Amino acid sequence: MPIPSDRLLAEAREILPSAVKLRRQLHMQPELGLDLPQTTATVVETLRDLELDIARSKTTSGFVATVRGDRPGPAILLRADMDALPMPEDTGLEFASREKGRMHACGHDAHTAMLAGAARLLHQHRADLRGSVHLLFQPGEEGFFGARHMADEGMFDGEGGPTAAFAIHIDPRLPIGKIATRAGAVMAAADFWEVDIKGRGGHASMPHDTIDPIPIACEIVHALQGFVTRRFDVFDPVVITTTKIKAGTTNNVIPESASMVGTLRSISERARARAHTGIRRIAEQVASAHEADAAVRLISGYPVTINDSGFVHFTREVVDELLGPAGYVEMPSPVMGAEDFSYILQRLPGAMVFLGVRPEGTEQPAPCHSNRMILNEAGMVSGIALHAAIALRYLEMTA
Repeated sequence: MPIPSDRLLAEAREILPSAVKLRRQLHMQPELGLDLPQTTATVVETLRDLELDIARSKTTSGFVATVRGDRPGPAILLRADMDALPMPEDTGLEFASREKGRMHACGHDAHTAMLAGAARLLHQHRADLRGSVHLLFQPGEEGFFGARHMADEGMFDGEGGPTAAFAIHIDPRLPIGKIATRAGAVMAAADFWEVDIKGRGGHASMPHDTIDPIPIACEIVHALQGFVTRRFDVFDPVVITTTKIKAGTTNNVIPESASMVGTLRSISERARARAHTGIRRIAEQVASAHEADAAVRLISGYPVTINDSGFVHFTREVVDELLGPAGYVEMPSPVMGAEDFSYILQRLPGAMVFLGVRPEGTEQPAPCHSNRMILNEAGMVSGIALHAAIALRYLEMTA
């Protein structure tokens, strides 16, 4: 018989204080990239009293902890990311980062704490588990391809491996406890581009004797914006942003070269490929029109995060049962941020959802990646319970 939803929520509330304690400890000790020794040690210690199988990654500090049910059956993967961002924190919290220039500004501390809380909740219900739950604690989501590294190691393959995957990402803009997602593309692909323009330097008073790379760079910026608005279907959008232009040394010298960098976001592989071709063509040909040269580099990042429509339907049913119909929010469009959970969803059907953690009394909360981002920890109850409910219902349904 399925465990009543009100019971799961009540037990998640009992677990919340320990989850908050873990989240605050991680928040104070943020680590970056693929090597998170202190973070990993803290999380493993938190789980030590549970009967879990721990499999450690060979190429990262990530690990998979498995809760095995008392009855045989299939397996599902639940994921949390553990790394922080290289940025300052200006929240004024008592448990603010103690590491200069590092902050958990994207909620990965909460993701990890919620999954650890779900591990405890699922462990309490091993007798009700028809199969196994693989809890993936991964580093390196913020641009370091942590999920891909662990997937390439085969950590999710083989006998007893998961047949579906699920992840929760907090959102301080959503009302507390609400769950938002959509079928299909839910987050964008993220690529990066660099352009080096070589002209001919000279005296600032005699530009006619030079090939000034600075106005060429400015013209490329404008051309890219026109390219986005005139060559792409508004219902299959791309975002091309120039984030840095560097040139020159002083006020009376036209430099020989200029460099530009930027980002490309897209929600389909077709638009992504067209944008790659267009960025290269525009930069090279605008430069050529001014008798300069442009060297273009395109760096592919995370692919589009695509939710399986069947699993999203299943998730909505679980949310309705757990939180009521008002607990689910249908997203009208994808988020143009990117996620390396995309690599897992390329291998397994599943979904990523967003969990509302809006701070009380805040009309315009600071978003993720802000130096002032804070979250309402009470919302973690819904996250802990939803992780457990998804696993329990999926295993019962597919056994």
